[in-house]
Amino acid sequence: MDQDKHFMQMALELARKARGRTSPNPMVGAVVVKDGQVVGQGWHAKAGTAHAEVVALADAGEQARGATVYVTLEPCCHHGRTGPCTEALLKAGVKRVVAAMTDPNPLVAGKGLAILRDAGVEVQVGVLESEARQLNEIFIKYITTGRPFVVLKAATSLDGKIATATGESKWITGAAARTEGHRLRDIYDAILVGVNTILADDPALTTRLPEGRGKDPIRVVVDSTARTPTSARVLIQQSAAHTIIATTEAAPAERRASLMAAGAEVLVVPGQGPRVDLVKLMELLGQRQITSVLIEGGGKINGSALAAGIVDKVAWFLAPKIIGGDAAPGPVRGAGIMSLNDATKLYNVSLQRVGEDILITGYTSERGDTISLPE
Repeated sequence: MDQDKHFMQMALELARKARGRTSPNPMVGAVVVKDGQVVGQGWHAKAGTAHAEVVALADAGEQARGATVYVTLEPCCHHGRTGPCTEALLKAGVKRVVAAMTDPNPLVAGKGLAILRDAGVEVQVGVLESEARQLNEIFIKYITTGRPFVVLKAATSLDGKIATATGESKWITGAAARTEGHRLRDIYDAILVGVNTILADDPALTTRLPEGRGKDPIRVVVDSTARTPTSARVLIQQSAAHTIIATTEAAPAERRASLMAAGAEVLVVPGQGPRVDLVKLMELLGQRQITSVLIEGGGKINGSALAAGIVDKVAWFLAPKIIGGDAAPGPVRGAGIMSLNDATKLYNVSLQRVGEDILITGYTSERGDTISLPE
């Protein structure tokens, strides 16, 4: 069992190499082991390329015959952009397959493991399953619901302020935390803000990591009446990612037309009331194979997202500063709650030092409580 965990950990580390690059597919790593030695390894680099098992088997060559394959997700058994991994494993003549977890995709969902067992391959599933599920939390949410995995990111002072009373917010957190924020942008498919953030700050919403690394997320602006200026940086900058303006029927037709002429994709989100229905917006984004969304807005959009119940995870940067002031804004606006019993509680909470700041991460649904604070 210890050996199985050791090699599965290797497979998980391989899978992480493609973090933020495989959407709408999961991250998968595979290791081929024979006589206790690694003879092949691989990972799924991006959608449309060879799956991890196929890469690892090619790396192993003839040594794959009679070997054990460790893979972080159940091998697929259906034809997509690539062929079934079950066929590749059987053709290679592997003796044993150890999978961290079954594939939640209804097209697979245990069928791949059953095919291998029926062909005489020894199969084991569940090794480091919790780690594998966390690795692919985005894929699991998307493939089972059709909606993206949503992360709310905030940065506040110790007393819960996102700016001073005069609106100054640069910079509450330190350089290391800001770099970590860009790393989050690099991971998720889309970044979402409200139109007030566009009007107040005119942000670029691009990824700026050291040495020019990182991919830009698709930019989503929640703008019920299409107030986004056509000169906004989210529309005029050079970027491989496009911008979506989510609006309503209340938005003037000429404003929608001007935004489309400026290069934006304009989504008219159905729903009642004057504001964009965030639940329906998530459904529309999921239909576009946007599997994950990072919310980086102000208090209004944060409050609306929590009230709508679309947030799956929270990434909260806490800076060792005290701002004070009744007029200094906080990170979550709206009507709020009347009873503490209705507060959004975080589960499986982790704490991480990021430079001089602390990053608190947690989930809005119960997955157990573990709190750690690394030195």
